[in-house]
Amino acid sequence: MKNSLSILVCCILLCFSLILNSCSDDSVVSSNNPEILNELTSGSGFFEYSEYAPFSNKVMKVYYYIPSNTNSNTEILFVFHGNGRNAKDYRDAMITKANQYNFIVITPEFSGANFPGGDAYNLGNVFVDGDNPSPSSLNTEAEWTFSVIEPLFDYITQNINNNSLTYQVFGHSAGGQVAHRFLMYKPNARYDKVVASASGWYTVTDLEVSFPYGFTESPLETSILENLFQKKLFIQVGSLDNNPNASSLRHNIFADAQGLNRLDRAQYFYNKASVLAETNNLEFHWELHIKEGADHNFEIASKNAADLIFN
Repeated sequence: MKNSLSILVCCILLCFSLILNSCSDDSVVSSNNPEILNELTSGSGFFEYSEYAPFSNKVMKVYYYIPSNTNSNTEILFVFHGNGRNAKDYRDAMITKANQYNFIVITPEFSGANFPGGDAYNLGNVFVDGDNPSPSSLNTEAEWTFSVIEPLFDYITQNINNNSLTYQVFGHSAGGQVAHRFLMYKPNARYDKVVASASGWYTVTDLEVSFPYGFTESPLETSILENLFQKKLFIQVGSLDNNPNASSLRHNIFADAQGLNRLDRAQYFYNKASVLAETNNLEFHWELHIKEGADHNFEIASKNAADLIFN
């Protein structure tokens, strides 16, 4: 009798737990199979994208989260993952905020197979060897990793019947590098706000330093600074993201000229741009946000970024 009662109690508790989980906004279960994206798609999952010509022989996984109460005008946020290439984790980190502010999360997976190394991801595949740029090794713009985003945005809006004319961008760590260089290399793209979070190092608005640390010897030499500084760029970093020995943090004379840790380098990047804008009497819309008590945690950074963009 006592054993039967124990089994009954366990069953009730299990059922109650399952009910709670099914009601939670944050516990949407992702399928292991790709979805066919359409206007009825909701919840979390991924689809396969291969319609962008230069990458037609490759299949890209794109993770998404679409809240249940979206409409044709719901905003879209692109999330750029870190060097771990863990797009699904970055998607999941945004679900709570997506429900709070009602926006769609799109997290492309820039896998190591399709976008190998820092040249093809962090540096956007602008050059064959981004650390040693030369006119002969400059890839065509169609081959840039940055060139994936605009046609992907069109693909998504068309398939889910979304009328958004612009999108938002958040990238953290290696993704923060992608985000700020995407803004620079694609000045006519349809992004509205860009959050570059906790980049390991930066391409600084400096015409005396060669790419990838500055603008010279790259297409950025012809950038119109007036247009660049009018972009809504948020440079985000945690006050505790100040470890000079952090894993994967680049150290050489060029990177260390920006500071010895991510906190110092974020401040250097912002200050160089701010001084340049002031010197040339240019309107300046960039903002530096230092989150007190935060370290390099991408989940914390994701929530902070969503607040900056949507609150």
